Amino acid sequence: MTDWAGNIFRVPELKKRIIFTALALIAYRLGSHIPTPGIDAHALLSFFQQAGGTLLGFFDLFSGGALRRLSILALGIMPYISASIILQLLAVVFPPLEKLSKEGEAGRKKISQYTRYGTVLLAAIQAMGIAIGLENMRSPTGEQIVVDPGVAFRLMTTITLTTGSIFLMWLGEQITERGIGNGISLLIFAGIIVRVPEAIVNTWRLLTTGELQALVLLIVLALMVLVVAGVIIMTLGQRPIVVQYAKRIVGRKIYGGQSTHIPLRINTAGVIPVIFASSIIVFPATIAQFINHPWMQGVARALSPGTVTYTVLYAVAIIFFTYFYTAIVFNPTDVADNMRKHGGFIPGIRPGSRTAEFIEKVLDRITLVGAIYLTLISILPELMITTMSVPFFFGGTSLLIVVGVALDTVQQVESHLLMRNYEGFLKKGRVKGRLG
Repeated sequence: MTDWAGNIFRVPELKKRIIFTALALIAYRLGSHIPTPGIDAHALLSFFQQAGGTLLGFFDLFSGGALRRLSILALGIMPYISASIILQLLAVVFPPLEKLSKEGEAGRKKISQYTRYGTVLLAAIQAMGIAIGLENMRSPTGEQIVVDPGVAFRLMTTITLTTGSIFLMWLGEQITERGIGNGISLLIFAGIIVRVPEAIVNTWRLLTTGELQALVLLIVLALMVLVVAGVIIMTLGQRPIVVQYAKRIVGRKIYGGQSTHIPLRINTAGVIPVIFASSIIVFPATIAQFINHPWMQGVARALSPGTVTYTVLYAVAIIFFTYFYTAIVFNPTDVADNMRKHGGFIPGIRPGSRTAEFIEKVLDRITLVGAIYLTLISILPELMITTMSVPFFFGGTSLLIVVGVALDTVQQVESHLLMRNYEGFLKKGRVKGRLG
């Protein structure tokens, strides 16, 4: 452990990148505690405690608690993520954008620029919506959340929150370029990890007061270790498809003849299906916060976390979006065409349409495994809370993001070490996974 830790700081470039990343994350957390003017903080906190299972609570998870404080970074990085997903979906149905995505580095830069514009637009719309919504909200005790509502408050809040979202987008890009790891993912990671100390304190308090039995806590800890190990295995899990390249003679040189493989990930869609499903399922409960109608209240209760209806619909939505998003990000026909152009083929399978059909068949099977895995991890928090009275959320979107980001960051650090002939984190070789 101490060997590779020492090796990290023996590489000047890697040392600078890690320090820059740490300082950027500290700046992010400090900004999350600077409040937006004109808000009654106590009334807003009481409102969010009541709205824990709604879309507002879901967004608050990704902002690291900044939304419940309505800090200048309250929107978090969600506008950027939403803009990226929208552009990915548009690339499937909008030919000019699809053509642009296939133009290499120049095309990717153009799409990144469109993503930034989309982020600003979505952030401004969301900020204005939050400002208007806050003026109509009251705490459970009837206190008004906005001290002085009006046009001035709406304009100030919109500018402040939009600027904060733009700053986070810029900070994430700076971490990716000058730091270590994916900047956007690390910002979300930091927002989730910051809740761990609070969960530990609450668990210790319940243990000392006798509300949580020591045996139950040991069982929960053992289950947590097993679940994290399972998530790591499934995150790194791949189904390799062997590809053979025929030999070609060009002039006096011979090209091809080597064997490689296509690494199909078990969970190709990542955490996106869980985000989509969560946003849709909790949407009625969010609307019910603003519409005081018996029918809406009944729908919100039926779709509240812990109910059978919520669990079933949540599971179905995750499975659907897993297949949907996998079909968007991975096209077997394009893979088969590229293989044929470069003289590649799967042994025993004819090039062209037969190859595409084979890849799609394999992808459908492993996607089902990935969808079931995502569903089990996503409903795990509710099961632990209802059956074991666990005082914190473990699993779901937060666990998938934390493990995925941690593995990506470890792989990048190890790549820097191996490039300079230092031993990596594992003595028998590098961490094999999505970058492998």
